[in-house]
Amino acid sequence: MSKEALFQEILMARKRVYEVGDVTPLEKLPIGDLGIEIWAKREDLGPIKAYKWRGAYNAMASLSDEERSRGIVAASAGNHAQGVALAARSLGCKAEIFMPLSTPEVKQSEVMRHGGESVNIVLVGDSYDDAGIAAKKRCDEVGAVYIHPYNDLATMGGQGTLADEIVMASSVPFDRVYIAIGGGGLASSVACWLDKFWPNCKVIGVEGEGQASMKAAIENGGPTELDYLDVFCDGTAVRKVGENTYPFCSELLDEITTVTNDEVCHAIRRLWESIRAIPEPSGAMGLAAIMKDHAAGKIKPGEKVLTIICGANMDFAQLSNISRRAGIGSKHRRYLRVPVPEGKGSLVNILEQLPEEVSIVDLQYGKVGDDEQYPVMGLIGSVEEYAQFDKTLDEQGIKAMDVSTEEIVGYRIINYDSELFKNPLFVNIEFPERAGAFLAFMLQVKEYSSLCYFNYSYSGERVGRALVGMDFETLEEQQGCLELIHSMVGGKIRAAHLVGEETLTRLLG
Repeated sequence: MSKEALFQEILMARKRVYEVGDVTPLEKLPIGDLGIEIWAKREDLGPIKAYKWRGAYNAMASLSDEERSRGIVAASAGNHAQGVALAARSLGCKAEIFMPLSTPEVKQSEVMRHGGESVNIVLVGDSYDDAGIAAKKRCDEVGAVYIHPYNDLATMGGQGTLADEIVMASSVPFDRVYIAIGGGGLASSVACWLDKFWPNCKVIGVEGEGQASMKAAIENGGPTELDYLDVFCDGTAVRKVGENTYPFCSELLDEITTVTNDEVCHAIRRLWESIRAIPEPSGAMGLAAIMKDHAAGKIKPGEKVLTIICGANMDFAQLSNISRRAGIGSKHRRYLRVPVPEGKGSLVNILEQLPEEVSIVDLQYGKVGDDEQYPVMGLIGSVEEYAQFDKTLDEQGIKAMDVSTEEIVGYRIINYDSELFKNPLFVNIEFPERAGAFLAFMLQVKEYSSLCYFNYSYSGERVGRALVGMDFETLEEQQGCLELIHSMVGGKIRAAHLVGEETLTRLLG
């Protein structure tokens, strides 16, 4: 399969794909702090909120009436399925679509919305690979036509119309174009088109660190099956790239870069902050790579770069995980386990040493001994601010441990030993979610009690909420602190509610 054959297929696809969709916008992103010009191709605004309609429709429209009458079969983790559904309804044929059992509900419902009575969904297996095997078996059984999501000339040709629109809309060529890679169909077709019209433009493929199948293929001289596949960016989670896409990507891509899931989450936040767009993780991979390359000094000031927001079909429930892992602005989240001596005010003394610009967004602590304690603090700050805090701790001989990637932090597992508590008081407090408000409360109560439990996580609301457990030597001290807390309501804190006896009994075992 040659570059010329793919180029000609893209030309032919221009006559077909716009029967079901319009040209998507090219939008400049108002991200001026990087000193470069960043544009986005808004495939998230297309008919299925992803670019896959282009390839699916072109492949199905190029079939003969007889071929379509035999039925269409496809396998997809979501977006290709929607493209096939849209095409089946538009072309008046039937399609059976195999999807993994784990496919988000939003993608299943969108397939049915686009396809209606023209489609039937079959859920099978735990991965796209499982669905693909089942789909091809069905083709063999009934003689249907298989529409591949990326490893087919007609599919790639349809996807390449995206690149045609980029060239037509741009009076000046881009210096760099970043393309997320799954199976390699989009990267192949875009790189082919840009090679013809903008030969000096650098085309960079982007993969997730745990799903870099194209990078593995290029390093090994051919498609290589990954032993492990990270599916956080599910739209690009392909264990082995195509036999047809590999040669194009190997020849035409200037380089391949990888990004972490946290970098993708940070990019999603930047897109929300700049243009109020919320792409699925795969749709933000290009911007994540741009920010990573910019930080590494690979992009020159003033360069014009492009990312493709290739999809926005994400399960709503995934937003909470993305928000937790993302930074704020140019700052990043970090979790530290900091040893502090047991006693009144010891944790507060550490919090007071945080640089003023660093925000506390998470605090997980439970008393597990009578000596040193190990609370986990989630922070938002810059590299420079973290370095300042690390230096402060080091000067005091405090050895903090970065636990940002530990499971116990991600799952918010807070261990504690209730038998160590003497006269505990558990209070659910609300405080203004602004700099200093949380610390102001802690400073007020630190002389009265020792913390025995703390559970707080930033939610993005104007009000912060925390479940605070305080322990006292005597009931008189407990009562005095309780009166102080009530006096603070409306000032340092917005509200305070004692944990009920039934809940307290469960908490204390």
